[in-house]
Formats: sequence, structure tokens, C-alpha cells
Amino acid sequence: MTMTNPPDNKPARFCWLDLAASNVGKAEAFYAQMFDWQPVRKQANGGEFLQFQNDGEAFATLYQLNARQIEAGVPSHWTPYIAVADVDAMASRAISLGGDVAVQPFDVDGMARISLVVDSTGALVGLWERRK
Repeated sequence: MTMTNPPDNKPARFCWLDLAASNVGKAEAFYAQMFDWQPVRKQANGGEFLQFQNDGEAFATLYQLNARQIEAGVPSHWTPYIAVADVDAMASRAISLGGDVAVQPFDVDGMARISLVVDSTGALVGLWERRK
């Protein structure tokens, strides 16, 4: 069974990973050869990305850093996501607890509503509200 969205996840647990890469082709080849992950091309929000699958189960996204990010010195990096019932409410809660919202909540076509927040110590983490 090929999945296009992670399985039902219990709230408040890590559920998804994103890899933002300076070179998608090199990252794709590395992880496919290293762990035998299967990259599947997907479309969302007018762009293309790769979804990594293992035994038909999707668990991560690979996408290209844009030129502005690369020029600014943003390195390739992984972002973990935590399953939540309401991304908007949790992004607001992060602010009330001394954190910040790095990326405002938005919908990823057919997959999820996501946001990136910075905790009170400066660590970045994603929030993932599953869309069925």
C-alpha cells in the first residue's frame, strides 16, 4: 500500500520529517543508497518535492532550498514535525509560552496543515495537523 500521508499519529508525538537540501539530486541519491528509501515525486502548492517511502510507507519529504536561502548560507537540514489536532491553536500557544512562529500555519495540498515554531530555547520544530 503506497501512502501519501503519514499514518494516523497520536497527538504530541513526532510524526514526519522534512529535509531541506542544497542539492536535492545528491540528497536523493545518498538516502536511496544508504537506507534503500524510495523517492516518489509529488506535487503540492504549485511545486514539486520528493516523498521518501520505506516499504510503501511515507515518512519524510525532501525539497530544494531556494537560491535566496542558499546565498544566505542556510545549510541543508532536517526538520522534525509533531502531530497536533490544531496547528493554528498550537502556534499561538507557542508564542504564549515564550516561543515564536517562524513559518505561519499553511496548508500543504492533500497532506497537512503545518507551521514551524521556535521554542523558548531557540530550537525549531514543526507542527503537523493531518489532512485526510
